[in-house]
Amino acid sequence: MSAPAEAGASPKRDSADGRGGVVAIVPAFDEAGRIAAVIESARRFVDAVIVVDDGSRDGTARIAAAAGAEVVPHAARRGKGAAVRTGLAAVRDRGYEYILLLDGDGQHDPAETPRLLDAARRRGFDIVVGHRLSDPSAHNPVRYYTNLVACNMLSRWIGHEVLDSQSGFRLIRAGALDGVDLDARGFEIETEMLLKLCRRGASVGYVEVHGGAPSRRSRLRPVRDVTRICLSAVKYRYLVP
Repeated sequence: MSAPAEAGASPKRDSADGRGGVVAIVPAFDEAGRIAAVIESARRFVDAVIVVDDGSRDGTARIAAAAGAEVVPHAARRGKGAAVRTGLAAVRDRGYEYILLLDGDGQHDPAETPRLLDAARRRGFDIVVGHRLSDPSAHNPVRYYTNLVACNMLSRWIGHEVLDSQSGFRLIRAGALDGVDLDARGFEIETEMLLKLCRRGASVGYVEVHGGAPSRRSRLRPVRDVTRICLSAVKYRYLVP
């Protein structure tokens, strides 16, 4: 576990083909109201932004493209996990050094990207997770405590303290994902990723970040979805090689 990292230099590189750079993957469903601001902010700190439009009906794809993102569409809604996997597949052979994952609803501040990257480069972490649970009063109580339950369970299985099991704001060294087969369709994608990467010996760090206000009520249903996340964790821990 790392202490919060200080802001570092911009991760952007001058490579036209992505070699050594950073690409952001943004899964989005009906985020027309916020997606442009997310993309415009992220482009200040990464080399490219890919929005996976998960069957939106409100013009998210059009707005994302106008804001400068590459858009990869799903014809119908398939879930956040499926959108993340589509984005990872889209960048697999482009030579980026790091992949930044963040949500399209504005709850993550792309300006904190250099802090995640600084932690990855200085400490050699394969994955750096932006964690938001230091202040319980800043969160919905049900969401906060269900997240803690998942954190405690994962901490025992992974062998180190998990500070935020549900954070979708994370930086991953692209090479660490080589050979990792992800199959989650929903919010359990974050849990699956942590378990499978740690099983392969990946190092994980944490940087405290500020959770912003999303553009609408979160689609994560605390009890139902965290129960599904925990059951999926059992599957990925004991049943899936």
